Amino acid sequence: MKWTRSDALVLSQPGCTFCGGMGFRHLNADAPCNCVLRTIFRTVYGHFRYCSTRERSISRVSLEGNRAGQRRTIWSRKNEEFIADFCLTGRRALNDREYEIFRYHFLLGADWKMCCTRLGMDRGAFFHEVYRIEQRLGRVFRELEPYSLFPVDEYFAGTTREVTARPRLRVGEPVPVRPPVAA
Repeated sequence: MKWTRSDALVLSQPGCTFCGGMGFRHLNADAPCNCVLRTIFRTVYGHFRYCSTRERSISRVSLEGNRAGQRRTIWSRKNEEFIADFCLTGRRALNDREYEIFRYHFLLGADWKMCCTRLGMDRGAFFHEVYRIEQRLGRVFRELEPYSLFPVDEYFAGTTREVTARPRLRVGEPVPVRPPVAA
């Protein structure tokens, strides 16, 4: 996914000392500021907590159209799929040490004191690792292909972005090798 200035500007923190609330560290850079990546992670994590604390008896089964063309519709449980995607994406994107911190702090909900005791870390090192995990997973959640976890509403309602259609060629019509010469 390509990062746009409008996406980064909306997600940036106004008091960020690196980007000044603009979303990019440098004006000509393509990579967003770390505050944007942490905001993406915290948004996805907030929805993960919402989905995981709901009662399982009120889970909805939804019927969705399939664009792949194999079947017309698919039955799915979006809340459970979101929880599984969050956990599996974290497992795949992090190394063993980072995943251990991620599992204790984010998945199991342990506070920093318990994590520091369990992992043998001091407070400063623990929070530096937490910020690095949030930044890495924020980028992964946004750039995940073909279905990213962020924006969350697109995950649950399908893609709302417009797809540009390629022009269809008729059977037997020659394929142009280069664009036509300007008049």
